[in-house]
Amino acid sequence: MEQDVCLIGFGEAGATFARAGDWAAAAHIFDIKTDDPATRDAMLAAYADAGVTGAGALEDALRDAGLLLSLVTADQALAVATAGARAIAPGALFCDFNSVAPQTKRAAAQAIEAAGGHYVDVAVMAPVDPARLNVPLLLSGAHAEAAQAGLRALGFTNSRIVGTDVGRASSIKMIRSVMVKGLEALTAECVLAAAQADVLDEVLASLDASEKAKPWDVRADYNLDRMLVHGTRRAAEMEEVVRTLEDLGTGAAMTRGTVARQRAIGALGVKAVPEGLSAKIGAINERFFRRSRKEGIPSAAFALADQSGDGASQSRG
Repeated sequence: MEQDVCLIGFGEAGATFARAGDWAAAAHIFDIKTDDPATRDAMLAAYADAGVTGAGALEDALRDAGLLLSLVTADQALAVATAGARAIAPGALFCDFNSVAPQTKRAAAQAIEAAGGHYVDVAVMAPVDPARLNVPLLLSGAHAEAAQAGLRALGFTNSRIVGTDVGRASSIKMIRSVMVKGLEALTAECVLAAAQADVLDEVLASLDASEKAKPWDVRADYNLDRMLVHGTRRAAEMEEVVRTLEDLGTGAAMTRGTVARQRAIGALGVKAVPEGLSAKIGAINERFFRRSRKEGIPSAAFALADQSGDGASQSRG
């Protein structure tokens, strides 16, 4: 591995990719959590565990790096590109892996290209764990071929170029998320109500009778797991999906509900997600009822959507 690579953001994706490759020694990392005394030590420990070199500032991480991977939260993607443009090396490839709307990526591309960098829209089409470097990637932009070659050198084995226009790869991901994350939200709404009515087994069995691809108790368990662990991040990503749909003019009423449901469950703060569907439903209800008593909101599991609706349009903190 001869090229120097910069990872901006060292959350689940950045840490997973660095540990999976044999290029950690050539990686320079910047994560904004190193600027916060409350999270600095944990982030430095994560760097050490992965064998990567942490930078004290974004500019230091970008300096002389020919390949940059932006792996931050959706609400920080454009800000990172704008800040990175001030220090990017001429001709460096800026691969934007973030789950944001096409128009957000086009704005980021404008900043990077104006500074002499080469911007590439990258869409991550599956969870990074357990796929790791085999995770499917879609690339678009004028420099997609060069980025694909650079990513292959890092060990990414499953990438496909879908066009030369920045925003095309992210359009595919955003619109796909309407279905994927929307089904998660519908699952939560369905099983919480079914459990409240004491008809969960019958409801799941009736769903299984209509579709046999995967038992619905398994699907529901997986979907709730994703929401409990990643609901807050998914809500931020789905706000970008709302932006995508509104820009297309096709409407986003159902997706706004997905934002609310994802945020509501993610905000419950279940750190140790229990095994099994019934245990997950119990954890959700227990946290919600505790909050309802504290805040004086309606104490019913199906009121989660009402509780989260007021904040559905707010960006993540």
